[in-house]
Amino acid sequence: MKKVKTLSAAVVLSLIGGLTQAADVVVGVPAWPSAAATAYILKVVMEDNLGLDVAMQSGSNAVIFEAMDRGSINVHPEVWLPNQQNLHDKYVKQNGTVVQNPNGVEAAQGICVTKATSEKYNITSIFDLSDPDKSVLFDTDGDGMGEMWVGQPGAASTTVEIIKAKSYGYAETMNLVELDTPLNWAALDAAVKADKPYAFFCYTPHHVFATHELVFLKEPAHNAETWKVLQPTDDADWLAKSNADSAWASANLYVHFSKSLEKDQPEAAILLKNFKLNSDIVGQLSYGMVVGKKDPETLAKEWVIEHSDLVESWLGQ
Repeated sequence: MKKVKTLSAAVVLSLIGGLTQAADVVVGVPAWPSAAATAYILKVVMEDNLGLDVAMQSGSNAVIFEAMDRGSINVHPEVWLPNQQNLHDKYVKQNGTVVQNPNGVEAAQGICVTKATSEKYNITSIFDLSDPDKSVLFDTDGDGMGEMWVGQPGAASTTVEIIKAKSYGYAETMNLVELDTPLNWAALDAAVKADKPYAFFCYTPHHVFATHELVFLKEPAHNAETWKVLQPTDDADWLAKSNADSAWASANLYVHFSKSLEKDQPEAAILLKNFKLNSDIVGQLSYGMVVGKKDPETLAKEWVIEHSDLVESWLGQ
């Protein structure tokens, strides 16, 4: 049997640097559709309007932030705050090597069910999930407990949803499923087709709200005084020491970029500081990739042509 080697973050970043060192700007490409589309919009604009050579590099949030700190990747196209607050604080506030674009896109996060499920079974509140008579409606394997998707394995938001399940009490009535995002959407599609209840972590902007009628379960307003969320990287006993018995705080999506660009590629830095989208646009980009099945670069080129006035405003024209 061949041995499988796991590359360390340092080795991965070293490889990234070697592969992209000839480019003027390197844009990170996270794994979700709207971030990929935004990344390629930035590529198209920097190449066509600024004449720069732009390379693209896939990576997780942690890898892209560390690479921006080193200068081997220059741009993260979609940082969710407060989800990635620990990375933002380390590299923007402490190290001062990464800059945050000021123009956030408003987002919302929580637990969703379909409108049909909500109306048919009177499931409207997050507390309904801790009611055994209602949670059992989401049982798909016959063990008497419901199932719900809490997110992609390893995502910061998944950790928060696990903490919320413990804090609200439905960790006792619902099995928490961590599953790759495309598999979750396939499971949702199947549940809707079969007219079966399905509960899952959801967020806007996202294309899924255009393909299904969904409702957020109601929660108490965010309470900063009782909200204490630790990530596994913060403390080995993160779950026991954490509490999240209220809704998420208001979220926003931001472009982040290496501060070194202000000196090395000042026109690109101006573009990245001025860059601005809104929730509708981000949702449409996600829809175009997932439902329209468009390649992100093709989608980006079409979008840039159709939104030339907005692009010019980013360039200060």
